[in-house]
Amino acid sequence: MPQDHDIAVVGGGLLGSAIAFGLAREGQRVVVLDEGDVAKRASRGNFALVWVQSKGLGMPAYTGWTINSTQAWPQLEAELKERTGLDVCLEQTGGFSICLSEREMEQRRDVLRRIHAQEGVAKYDVALLDRREVEKMLPGIGPDVVGGSYCPLDGHVNALRLFRAFHVANQRLGIDYKPDHRVGAIDFERGRFRLQTSQGEIEAGKIVLAAGNANAQLAPMVGLSAPMQFNCRGQIVVTERLQRFMRYPIGTLRQTDEGTVMIGDSYEDSTDDRGINTAINSVMLDRAQRTFPFLANVNVVRSWSCLRVMTQDGFPIYDQSESCPGAFIACCHSGVTLAAVHAYTLAPMIARGALDLQQTGVFSAQRFHVQKAA
Repeated sequence: MPQDHDIAVVGGGLLGSAIAFGLAREGQRVVVLDEGDVAKRASRGNFALVWVQSKGLGMPAYTGWTINSTQAWPQLEAELKERTGLDVCLEQTGGFSICLSEREMEQRRDVLRRIHAQEGVAKYDVALLDRREVEKMLPGIGPDVVGGSYCPLDGHVNALRLFRAFHVANQRLGIDYKPDHRVGAIDFERGRFRLQTSQGEIEAGKIVLAAGNANAQLAPMVGLSAPMQFNCRGQIVVTERLQRFMRYPIGTLRQTDEGTVMIGDSYEDSTDDRGINTAINSVMLDRAQRTFPFLANVNVVRSWSCLRVMTQDGFPIYDQSESCPGAFIACCHSGVTLAAVHAYTLAPMIARGALDLQQTGVFSAQRFHVQKAA
């Protein structure tokens, strides 16, 4: 027999889990339909930054949206710990973008200038520091480091603990989590949605598509669109555990709460998440040891690749369907950074049945259609 729920969230990664958490807090009866561990899940391959600097060039509203989320992150951390007893290890001491040449320093200066020169952009503190200033905060940097930018809003978490905390909290909030329920078709009739899954039919009054790159195929079923990139792969290298030496994360290098060092932030034109490209890893490792020379003598314990969830212009998509009222979609790359705003801002809108277009209108996929028409 079809099962009935207020809202069905399609996608059980960090994005879907954060939205489901927020919906349950609003008293909604939620079911999460998840492909399971067979899915090419970005949630288990991300770098786990809570990051502001560099966000919003080309879409100033994204800067403000990101700042709102980082400011709400302490509340999210505290609530997840209260509900689950799990510590997601949030550290918001600030973060760096490191420059290894004067040319990189000038490029960094130009990017920040262009971001802050945009009309309507939210202002935030970010400082360009010379080598001496960086070394005071990041002892042990190599001679190639000429400086960098520092933003006090930046930080990082333990991504796997965050993923687990959401799932535990959602279970305790009464969310019906259904793994191995890949959605193949969605029908809308008489104000209700019927989702055909690999394990049977699910019925709900509203739906949220939060299935990463799979949103591109699901969105047209309910009158929406999700222009995605499908050829954007990233790689990460992880070292053995080390005594704590980094008080601040770097955008491409951070020390986790467990002591390991994560090195990443590559972009590769590939649709295959199997295996790794050793040439790309060598470039990342070279930059890491130029930043901290002692890393040259540290053991690498694992490495992986993962397909990024990235819209065609890199900015989020939040939309609601006109032809199928009650259908919503969410696509984003920064699922960790935006987790708090998804839980505390976006989810309540969906629970009420309509997006607040003053906050989300700029993120509509209609922007792609306007570009094509132009």
